[in-house]
Amino acid sequence: MHGTRVARRRTKTVGVLLLLAAILVLALLARGYLDPHGVAARVTSARDWIALNPGSAAFLFAITYIVVTGLSLPGATALSLLGGSLFGLWLGTLLVSFASTIGATISMVVARFFLRGSVERRFPDAVAKVDRGVALDGTRYLFALRLVPVFPFFLVNVAMGLTRMPVVTFAWVSLLGALPATILYVNAGEQLGSIENAGDILSPRIVLAFAALAALPFAAKAAGAWWGNRNALRKWRRPRRFDYNLIVIGAGSAGLVTAYIAAAARARVALIEQGKMGGDCLNTGCIPSKTLIRSAKLAKEGNHPERFGLSGRLDPDFPAIMRRIERTIARVAPHDSVERYSRLGVDVVKGRAKLIDPWTIDVDGRRLTGRRIVLATGAEPAVPPIPGLADVEPLTSETLWSLTEMPERLLVLGGGAIGCELAQSFARLGCRTTLVEAQPRLLAREDEEISDAMLANLEADSVTVITGASVRSFEPGAQTRFAVLSDDQRLPFDRVLVAIGRRPRTRGFGLEELGLLDDGHLIVDERLRTRLPTVYAAGDVIGRLQFTHAAGHYAWFAAMNALFGSFKTWRLQTKAFPTVIYTDPEIARVGLSEAEARERSIAYEVTRYELAELDRAIADGANDGFVKVLTVPGRDRILGATIVGARAGDMLGEFTLAMQHGLGLNAILRTVHPYPGWTEAAKALAGEWRRSHMPGWALNLSARVLQWQRGDTNV
Repeated sequence: MHGTRVARRRTKTVGVLLLLAAILVLALLARGYLDPHGVAARVTSARDWIALNPGSAAFLFAITYIVVTGLSLPGATALSLLGGSLFGLWLGTLLVSFASTIGATISMVVARFFLRGSVERRFPDAVAKVDRGVALDGTRYLFALRLVPVFPFFLVNVAMGLTRMPVVTFAWVSLLGALPATILYVNAGEQLGSIENAGDILSPRIVLAFAALAALPFAAKAAGAWWGNRNALRKWRRPRRFDYNLIVIGAGSAGLVTAYIAAAARARVALIEQGKMGGDCLNTGCIPSKTLIRSAKLAKEGNHPERFGLSGRLDPDFPAIMRRIERTIARVAPHDSVERYSRLGVDVVKGRAKLIDPWTIDVDGRRLTGRRIVLATGAEPAVPPIPGLADVEPLTSETLWSLTEMPERLLVLGGGAIGCELAQSFARLGCRTTLVEAQPRLLAREDEEISDAMLANLEADSVTVITGASVRSFEPGAQTRFAVLSDDQRLPFDRVLVAIGRRPRTRGFGLEELGLLDDGHLIVDERLRTRLPTVYAAGDVIGRLQFTHAAGHYAWFAAMNALFGSFKTWRLQTKAFPTVIYTDPEIARVGLSEAEARERSIAYEVTRYELAELDRAIADGANDGFVKVLTVPGRDRILGATIVGARAGDMLGEFTLAMQHGLGLNAILRTVHPYPGWTEAAKALAGEWRRSHMPGWALNLSARVLQWQRGDTNV
């Protein structure tokens, strides 16, 4: 809906501009300024003067062009056409090329002199990073911007002035990069200058000149891409033939989806995995953790059966719970198995992969070649360098599942999603659990009320939460281990679980040798292509949205661009990305939080609905929580939605769908929802918004009309 409104506004704007242009043309025609004979006479007069004063004319034209470009004034395109019309192709090209380059250089130097210092003082890290990029690849980047004018030239001039690119380099690259466009514009101007009557407008030379101008952006873009690819791959020799269309490294969520899509497209694809199929999500992440959470929730409910009119208790059996986790993994594993993907047509190769060149992978001594490669190596738990940590045998989200006995005292480091989920689960199973978070509050990326709700929920489950303190060191002991905090507290524990985050798994795959890493981070563009045009990436290895559903989402773009990028490319889209923290109650969000909206200075309104009012939540005995939606002031367009509740992740889907497809709260209100259901919360919230935005005049008019219908004479 929002996209449609924007398109309509743009259409109206263009229509108004065209109407104004038509009125202007008619006015000029009425006054005789656009009389064809008069225009031709003025052009002929100008040419006669130029023929008598060629040096003065060229000088005046060049000075005018330099002033226009140097001051970033509009009109450079018109001047280029005029140069061709007045001076012809060769002299016009010479004048326009050098005048535009001199003007652009002046604009760049002025920006450097007046702006760079203040920008560098305010954003030193950002400026330093840009300078490194310009030093590494600035010449090619500037050439591409001149060849394919993605941004207006005056913006390029100012932007380059903020860097440390040498002025001489800027000048000659600008001259060469803009030369093809200059020739075409000057040629078009020359052809326009040759028009003597109306019939000349459709002559082959005029049509070809403007067809060349129309084709320039596409041809320049293709040429720039070809040159960039050639330049990036010049160090290596391309194989004459390939074993595969696509080689995928990593059989986690991103790798599996990438291989699936490639096989569905009838590509020949190899999937390389050194560990277990299914990656972290199946073996150490989503599946085992959610299985544990379910058992822990049932244990919590079993401690208070009287709430549901029941008697008796459910006692946790930790070894049995861990066996159930193993059975759950085994039940899901066939979905990600070698056998299934082999049936789909994927060659599954077991072993350690390493990139040798942009097309070749070494797998334990075996060489495979692929026209394109997709990196889907995932991420791994980050383990901080705290003194003594290695001596206390730390657990992570990967190694936790090897436990066979529940520790009596568990220390959890990290108050993010993983830390909160696991701390609550172990506490509900009877483990004395302490959670330590270095930030002032839990879930630091969420709104403060969300952090407060999480803190209250954990403390209600007997988790000891310590915020604003970090662990300074660990002290192993024969009987008791201690964690020494930054505030000098000494916490006794039996096992420690490190859950401070995950880092992309990039080391050991040959990425360093091929120059694909920047400070250890894999660099990809909006089409998920790395610095090598043959190598793409998807999933957690990118280091952005490290979620299983994000990995699958990325995989589609990586697969399609890798397979068909020579014909069409797709930019990564994450317009409405949902996230869920699977504590009890769950916390789910899509779009902006209030904190993010304030940080970006985005105006918003808040509509809130308490789940204590939802009939189904009351019936389920889970009516704690709320739904909160941010909208554009005065409109129903959704900017973000946050839900705290027992079924928050399920309820979030409707808001995600609405945001993705531009639907507002009115559309949700008009949708029939089953009763009694959890999704009725979305409709109830939409109703709250509608009631608060009913215009007063409409309500007053309605009251008067209904009063009149009753026959009340006091209308």
